[in-house]
Amino acid sequence: MRFHRRLLSAAALLPLVLVIGATEPEQPASAGVSEDGGVVAAAPGTESQAAQADAGTPGAATASQGAQPDSGTSGSAAVSAAAVLGGESPDGGLAALAAEPGMVPPVPVPSREKAPPIATVKPLPKSADLMGRATLEGGKLVVKEKGGKKKQLTIDPVLQASLTQILRNYETPYGAAVVLEPATGRVLALAEHSAARPELRGLPVRAVFPAASIFKVITGGALLEAGVTPDTEECFHGGKRRISEKHLQDSERDSSCYSLALAMGKSANVIFAKLTNKHLTVDSLRRMAARFRFNREIEFPVPTDVSLAAIPEETFSLANTGAGFGDVYLSPLHGALVAAVAANEGRWVDPILFEPEGPAPLLPVEGEPVLTPEVAKDLTAMLEETVTSGTARAVFRERRFRVDDAVGKTGSLADREPFRDYSWFVGFAPKDNPRVAVAAIIVNDPKWRIRGTWLGREALRLGLERVPAPVEMTAPASAAGKH
Repeated sequence: MRFHRRLLSAAALLPLVLVIGATEPEQPASAGVSEDGGVVAAAPGTESQAAQADAGTPGAATASQGAQPDSGTSGSAAVSAAAVLGGESPDGGLAALAAEPGMVPPVPVPSREKAPPIATVKPLPKSADLMGRATLEGGKLVVKEKGGKKKQLTIDPVLQASLTQILRNYETPYGAAVVLEPATGRVLALAEHSAARPELRGLPVRAVFPAASIFKVITGGALLEAGVTPDTEECFHGGKRRISEKHLQDSERDSSCYSLALAMGKSANVIFAKLTNKHLTVDSLRRMAARFRFNREIEFPVPTDVSLAAIPEETFSLANTGAGFGDVYLSPLHGALVAAVAANEGRWVDPILFEPEGPAPLLPVEGEPVLTPEVAKDLTAMLEETVTSGTARAVFRERRFRVDDAVGKTGSLADREPFRDYSWFVGFAPKDNPRVAVAAIIVNDPKWRIRGTWLGREALRLGLERVPAPVEMTAPASAAGKH
């Protein structure tokens, strides 16, 4: 672990920024064995061993990435809606639904089991790969536009190099980490590496990763709006890796009981499925997903995939989706923005990649309401359980690498053939005065390297070191009473 400390040396790191767009993998560092999201060595390539408490069953899907929402006639919108929702023929109701932003995926969502999109994802075109084109000038990353004009990026070169080097050192098959300032939307890092496909660029903006239990953040927001409180208890049994329809019914076998907050922290699948079944409608979950920008474009200078979420009509499928087992995909950039909603007291703030021109600093923006401040506060308290008593507890309590007052959500699942283990972490810190929000995704093959929770903690820890707490100005005691 000691090499991570050495990564913080600016003198050693700044030259690395010049090769951020390079694709040569680095030599791997040594690894130890851990099941808590930390560094891991070789492990058998079975789904049962790879899956965590919040792992889902294969079944997520995505559409052709980069596709834009249908801007044609209401008829074409209805055809798209019918294809996604399983309707046999388009009608006015489906057309009306598809006309509302985010309520229907812009294209049909294929099966992840049959056609996992990560297998066919293509690199960003060089013209769109701003990080690959960026050069270091005066300690800042800049890109040259047509006509020769240069624009400065918001990216922190030291943080970017630190996270990129971690991914390279561990030879992650696919990995990405995003760090941003929640209040302003300034993106501080877009790190990525693929040892499996060294030519692949653009992973931070590609929605080819199953959202898994990260979608519980959206379900949690919908449940809070429906009147469920963080203290509401639900009892359950089983459901660690898959859910059946019997799990939705209260049973004498329900021997464990969690509050909604603890269920978020421990990523209890059955509780989220049961509460979705009892308190949510397909319309309420669709609308919450749309407010969190699923099935909608995210404006960003680097072309960003639409994160697709198919919210089904059928009762069991809806409950399954609410638990994180649905056909939902997420880009790492979008994952950091989802966390930032809670950090911003329920407001969506668009991501920014270019520093403003002129002397005026980039100030916090008002943003678009997604949740009320009260719901956002309750959601933050639920996300805190992940770090204090849930699936990320061990990683965040590791000696010398602690991150105090962090909140977040883990997510993981696995493809079977070929084996791929997806692991996520999204979150922010500090809880009360957030300075950074992050998302981290790692896709491992049968030989595990690091997991998303471990990378997410490092993104938070290193990000906080690069974004110091604001200095509080206090008047001297001699000035008391003077005006």
